Amino acid sequence: MAEIIITTTDGIDGRQVSQYLGVVSGEAILGANLFRDFFASIRDLVGGRAGSYERVLRDARDQALDALRDEAQARGADAVVAVDIDYEVVGNNGSMLMVSCNGTAVKLR
Repeated sequence: MAEIIITTTDGIDGRQVSQYLGVVSGEAILGANLFRDFFASIRDLVGGRAGSYERVLRDARDQALDALRDEAQARGADAVVAVDIDYEVVGNNGSMLMVSCNGTAVKLR
């Protein structure tokens, strides 16, 4: 099976949308880690990038996009266009990170 194209644009250069299959979405919620929070706060004091948080964000985004891709594939899509990715903190005291992505599954010519 061909790889599903995922893009934030509302079209694919050189291809025409032949059918709209509906909105698809993917979510990932990850808990924050006490030690990661502690070291990130130290990093805030001394400066620099918080690599552990960057990895968590990247992993959460990848998981959400994988879920979006799975839903699109189940609908028989060739691509997902107009993808929007949102990041939120949820839970008590913002203890969890939620990444959600939504887009429109389409068939291409």
